[in-house]
Amino acid sequence: MAEFPTELRYLKSHEWVKQEGDVVVVGISDHAQDALGDVVYVELPEVEAECQAGDEIAVVESVKAASDIYAPVAGTVVEVNVKLEDSPELVNEAPYADGWFFKIKVSEPAAVEGLLTAVQYQALCESEEH
Repeated sequence: MAEFPTELRYLKSHEWVKQEGDVVVVGISDHAQDALGDVVYVELPEVEAECQAGDEIAVVESVKAASDIYAPVAGTVVEVNVKLEDSPELVNEAPYADGWFFKIKVSEPAAVEGLLTAVQYQALCESEEH
């Protein structure tokens, strides 16, 4: 059974967002990593890259498929998880901890409030399975 931490916000495209002041941490959900299978490569954005909500900003590749990762909010990339370069399997092992992808300094912090709650995202995932 996939985990849906309630302190996070989610996108329909299966990214999760954790707000830390004016910065958000972004990764892919437990549901998404499970659907992808074994992650073998992650292409991360450049630090200082500007993004708008919905921009394709990174790519995750698994033994099954490659998937685009979308920016959940507008802002500037301030950090990427360099551990994923040598250990992409962290996405599978700890999607909400060591498997995060990047951090964005948000240009509009209230934008996070418009993302899906854990309950809404879980309902979306369950509806996709039927």
